Amino acid sequence: MTTYRTGLQPNLRIVALADDRGRIGLGETFWGGPAVEAYLHETTAPILAGIDDHSPLATAAALRPYAGFDGSGAEARGNGAIDMALWDLLGQATGQPVVRLLGGPVTHSMRVYNTCAGYDYVKSEAGQASTNWGLPTNGPDGRPYEDLEGFLERPTELTRSLLDEGYSAMKVWPFDAAAERSRGQDINASELREAMRTVEAIRVEGGDQMDVLVEMHSLWSLKAATKILGALADIEPYWVEDPMRTDSVDAYRRLRERTTVPIAAGETLTGTRRFMPLLQAGALDVAIVDAGWTGGISEAVKIASLADAHGVSFAPHDCTGPISFAVSLHIVASQPNGLIAETVRASQASWYPEIAAGVPVVRNGAVDVPEAVGLGVTLRGDFIARSDTVARTTSLS
Repeated sequence: MTTYRTGLQPNLRIVALADDRGRIGLGETFWGGPAVEAYLHETTAPILAGIDDHSPLATAAALRPYAGFDGSGAEARGNGAIDMALWDLLGQATGQPVVRLLGGPVTHSMRVYNTCAGYDYVKSEAGQASTNWGLPTNGPDGRPYEDLEGFLERPTELTRSLLDEGYSAMKVWPFDAAAERSRGQDINASELREAMRTVEAIRVEGGDQMDVLVEMHSLWSLKAATKILGALADIEPYWVEDPMRTDSVDAYRRLRERTTVPIAAGETLTGTRRFMPLLQAGALDVAIVDAGWTGGISEAVKIASLADAHGVSFAPHDCTGPISFAVSLHIVASQPNGLIAETVRASQASWYPEIAAGVPVVRNGAVDVPEAVGLGVTLRGDFIARSDTVARTTSLS
């Protein structure tokens, strides 16, 4: 087993597993890279070396931790990357793309939305805060996809740019700064008006051609979230995502009763047992799942099926890396309740192709479902050879 860390995105960790025929399976996860790397080499590797059956589900059972299973900690993130790599190997061994191993595809082209981050988003530290937005210091500075600066300063121009490239959905988070001021407990009238100017400008420019998704990063209290969703109702957002902490099940139930705005949530939840209470409460319209944070492909498809049983749509989270993007497409295209996929065009145009070959390409606001065997993604030789790529290998034999 080899893990890779990279200066292109320090929060990223890539896992490469080699089988006895020399095939390489890839996985990936995000946040807390040093802890995940240590867990993989010091805890996971000995377990992998001691089991005979490395099929994804058998391995997932063997790696289930005694502690750290009830959240997207290092254990869940590390296990998620391993699970991805094992599905990749299984696809290569059987000559099938992962989407077919999962029973699909139910569609051959998936609509994507652009998460309006920029080139350096959440790159400098492991925190979701405005200090880690990676905003350019001198405007766009010649880089055309500084989309976070775009929605804050030039929402009309940004919307037109996305429409011109064929995107029909975009996600923004203009309320976060107010949450940082009040610790999410309140938003005053001027802050609400300022944030609403962004989404209103997008709605005016995009009209019915652009779906507007509003990210709230789990920052708000029930009182404040109710106020914000009330203001957003008139622009008819496609969804509002993670308005509150997702462990506040009763608060989500009460918010659902107070608004008609579609609610999406779940990217930081781990496993079916964490999603079950929200689904049983009827609190969600869309289940957002990050395969790398929830335990891998094996667990993500279980969550998708659970959501489907509750009449809830499924949408993968991917604001992380090129392997996760491919994984998200295999999963969402295999599910009957798969709704839409996520991408960041700034990443697609810059560091994703520097890391991997075979990364699915967005064209006209959609992406073809991968047809190559496994995940269809391979690490570039020049990426592995970069001076800021650090590899760590542990033998599993």
